[in-house]
Amino acid sequence: MKNRFSELKDLVMSLEDDFSKFYEKGNQAAGTRVRKGMQDMKNLAQDIRIQVQDIKNKA
Repeated sequence: MKNRFSELKDLVMSLEDDFSKFYEKGNQAAGTRVRKGMQDMKNLAQDIRIQVQDIKNKA
């Protein structure tokens, strides 16, 4: 579980430059990377949520 959380943190940090490039400089390709990264984060967060719920229900 801790590994999944680290994966989520790393993903957030990896998007920082693309956020800046998109919002500050209007770089459209960076916006595409941000959208893809946000979708990946959503999927990873959902996986973590399901795993937490499974562990909680077994207790």
